Amino acid sequence: NRSNQMLSMILATKAIGAGIAAGGSVIGAGIGIGQIGGAAGTGIARQPESADTIRAAGIVFAALIEGAALFGIVIGVLALFAG
Repeated sequence: NRSNQMLSMILATKAIGAGIAAGGSVIGAGIGIGQIGGAAGTGIARQPESADTIRAAGIVFAALIEGAALFGIVIGVLALFAG
């Protein structure tokens, strides 16, 4: 009985940790991509002739941030199901 309670506690803690890892990385990515979009919009409004360059740089940085968010989600899932 005591062993089952301890196992349940460990599984619950792993689930909470995985949720925090995945949720935190997604929230952080959303904030970062929002900042990029806002800055790109401001830059394009100030210098419309540079719109293509600004847009390309924004897409590259958004992809890098999204990749980091995916790493956070994968680590959270691995923490939940590994060991």
